[in-house]
Amino acid sequence: MSVVRFLSVAACLMLPESASAQLCGIPSYACCPPQACEPTCCYTTCKVEQETCYRTVCETIMVSEQYSAVGTVYETKYEDVPQTCYRTVTETAFRDETYTVCRPVTESRVREETYCVQRPVWETRYRECNYTIQRPVWEDRVRECKYTVMQPVCETIERECRYTVMKPVCETIQQERCYTVMRPVTRTHCVKRLTGQWVTQQHCIPGPVWPQLVCGPFGPALCMRQTPPRTVCRRVWCPRVTQQQIPYTVMEPQVVRQSCPVQVTRYVPETIVKKIPIQITRMCPTECVRRISYRVCRMECEQKVERIPYRVCRIVSEQKTRRVPYTVCRTVTEQRTRRIPYCVQKQVEYTTTRRVARCIPKEVEYTCTRMVPKQVVRRVPWTRYRLVPQVVCGSAWSSCSECQGAPIPDESAGPEAPQPAAEPNDDNVT
Repeated sequence: MSVVRFLSVAACLMLPESASAQLCGIPSYACCPPQACEPTCCYTTCKVEQETCYRTVCETIMVSEQYSAVGTVYETKYEDVPQTCYRTVTETAFRDETYTVCRPVTESRVREETYCVQRPVWETRYRECNYTIQRPVWEDRVRECKYTVMQPVCETIERECRYTVMKPVCETIQQERCYTVMRPVTRTHCVKRLTGQWVTQQHCIPGPVWPQLVCGPFGPALCMRQTPPRTVCRRVWCPRVTQQQIPYTVMEPQVVRQSCPVQVTRYVPETIVKKIPIQITRMCPTECVRRISYRVCRMECEQKVERIPYRVCRIVSEQKTRRVPYTVCRTVTEQRTRRIPYCVQKQVEYTTTRRVARCIPKEVEYTCTRMVPKQVVRRVPWTRYRLVPQVVCGSAWSSCSECQGAPIPDESAGPEAPQPAAEPNDDNVT
């Protein structure tokens, strides 16, 4: 028993350590091969190729066809019919009438009037006026004027100048990059198809009505009898619309995220102090004196006498005579005669011609045009898109020796994603 226990312990010591034994039963990725954890260097995309195909399409077109028909046309004819009419004629007649009028007669006369007027008489007189005037007297004088003058004085001083400089600092950060991959997705759309068939329909046309001689109890009589009807067959096109689900493939974009190290340079502000010599100029005040000449005016009083003329008006009364014309109006009676018009009506006979319209039927043959359906077969081009798998290599962070020289795709532009106009190859689609 002790020998068996010893052999089992030795077998356990010779076995290699497992991942679960090293981590006390906790699972780990130590057993994962290193190739599975490396970043992907190559990936597969789908490229859309365009191909032009042809299909046969059966279409129904309408063709014009001419046929002859007979129709009844009514023609209007006019006939002149004489007719006697009467009209009322109004004539103007005159009669004499005597009347009395009063005519005014105007006469001019003159009368004398005496009136009194007031005439002004002007006289010139003088009066003495005493007044005082002031006469200016000018004198020359001199005064002293003190003023201050600023003289410039130059000095040199030092001034501190502080400015900020941006210092570059390089760092490495992890940046997430996103690129778009086009994935094919299958969808369906509904297509309506126009189909149909020709159907033969029978139409019954009644026969015409003809007169027929029949023998009766009172002798032969004429009666109307209808002939038997006839049947006509006509082909009619019955259209029918059907719906069908047709699959097609669409490329949909899908975003793929990947983290990669990126070296970033940032700028740190730094303050620098520098002493700069500056030459300044300051102004020093200096007092100066100058003599200014000026004139002074004083007023002296003086008495004067002046004779001032003035006019005096007095009123003088006078008697005058004038002749005043005036008009006198008197009325004179006169006899006058005038002609007064009045209207007289009478009936006058006259003959007119009236046009009478009559409709005359006649049969006219004319040509009509009708549209007849016709089947036409033609070839229609359509574009088919198919997906071709393509391997893209050359990531910047890949360690694959085959992908080091491959060109790196432009992830900012994104893969081309044309819109495929997928159309099924069906000859019955219209």
